Amino acid sequence: MLTKKVKNRILFLVLIFLIFSTLVYFIMRTLDKNILYFSTPSEINQTEEINTKRVIRIGGMVKKQSIKTSSDNIQFIITDFDHDILVVYSGTVPNLFAEGKGVVAEGKLKDKSFFIANRILAKHDENYMPQKSKKNMEYNVR
Repeated sequence: MLTKKVKNRILFLVLIFLIFSTLVYFIMRTLDKNILYFSTPSEINQTEEINTKRVIRIGGMVKKQSIKTSSDNIQFIITDFDHDILVVYSGTVPNLFAEGKGVVAEGKLKDKSFFIANRILAKHDENYMPQKSKKNMEYNVR
């Protein structure tokens, strides 16, 4: 037979476990809704069913000689060197956006080869240095 003190301890531990479990559930649910990972064109090509309503990110390299600009939008191809996706974007692109450079586009898929972006994020390598800093370093070396 359990004493009152042992019963209170068990009840307290069960209550702490339930509170902790509920807290972890809500944190994971919030993170799942707010975190967007990027997929490569090959990963998108391998998916069997695409959701045209869901906002996703696609990452890869801007294919050389694929950038076409018009008065109201820019079109380019994101590639992972196995598969390509045509991206259409209306707006200004980041300064680091260029052919042969890394890019992440956020928006919605229309099909496995066509993507409408609402945001473009240019990626840079670990050796990137702003032009002003680069000039300052060159000036100080001389």
